[in-house]
Amino acid sequence: MLKLEYLQKILIISIALSAITCTFIQKTKKHFKKSKYITLYSFVINLLIGIIFCITFTDISFPTSLWVGLFSFLGADTIYKTLEGKLSSYAEIVTKKTISIPEENIINKEDK
Repeated sequence: MLKLEYLQKILIISIALSAITCTFIQKTKKHFKKSKYITLYSFVINLLIGIIFCITFTDISFPTSLWVGLFSFLGADTIYKTLEGKLSSYAEIVTKKTISIPEENIINKEDK
């Protein structure tokens, strides 16, 4: 089953990261004489900063931080808007105070 809430959290982090990496790339791309390397440079920077960002500011694991970097490179804002009707808002995620229990873990009184 697709973990939509987890995907949404990753996309929200990626949106913030996109703003940071876009600014960094714009400031540093003047050092490239050929523009064909800028896309590769952007991909590498998004992955590296994504990993560092996730390790520093979140409890996201290393493999997931690679996804954050990839989503940031692809354009997390566009991906988030595409899934917007299917995902809850950030405020709903933060203020949500419910616990999801898998059905197989529910103990019924009839089972005892």
